Amino acid sequence: MLDPRTHLVLAIVAGIFTAVVPRITATAAIWLLLLVGVAACGRIRAYLRWLRLAGSMALFFGAVTWWAADFGAAALAAVKLATLATVFFLFFAVTAPEDLANALVKSGLPYSAAFVFRTALQFVPILARKAGDVLDAQRARGLPMEPGWSALRHYPAFFLPLLVQMFQLAEELAEAMEARGFGRPGRTFLKNYRLTWRDWLAIGIGLLALILWIGITVNNRRLPGL
Repeated sequence: MLDPRTHLVLAIVAGIFTAVVPRITATAAIWLLLLVGVAACGRIRAYLRWLRLAGSMALFFGAVTWWAADFGAAALAAVKLATLATVFFLFFAVTAPEDLANALVKSGLPYSAAFVFRTALQFVPILARKAGDVLDAQRARGLPMEPGWSALRHYPAFFLPLLVQMFQLAEELAEAMEARGFGRPGRTFLKNYRLTWRDWLAIGIGLLALILWIGITVNNRRLPGL
């Protein structure tokens, strides 16, 4: 098992690698390699649900790029965005937010900043579930909540209850933090977060591959005849 900080570095490296790859075939190859990782984690169903949102964003981004440039650039932009979404889906699939935040605290990040980061990651699925509950409740009352201009006047019936629930969650979290002595010095951790030789090897391989690829790409642009 690798340290959460190693997962973060590798995810950033993979994101940069995806961004600098100039061809759609290479980007698609990275995407397929990431899909193998998703399948190895047993998260195919969750990834397909994630892809519904990420795919819509990728298609929209590709359409805007097509309107501004050409179809080739649009296809590359859409595949890049879907690949980047897959990178961070795989990252969060193998890295618990609490472990990542605690490991960053061990590296010197202030605990308050790490707590905000961890809480934001943990509350996203909670808010998504609550938003779905509000939508179902308003649909059961006969309000048209499907996207469109006709439903625009009913959107306050969705946002106001969700906003109230968000404030309730924030208040409950603040009370729980106060009861547990948030901010007191001398905090300890259940796990010992330490970078081993496996972590340094994985980080080194990832950074070396990125540097070599960037160097090859720059040389090919300078010498197009090669």
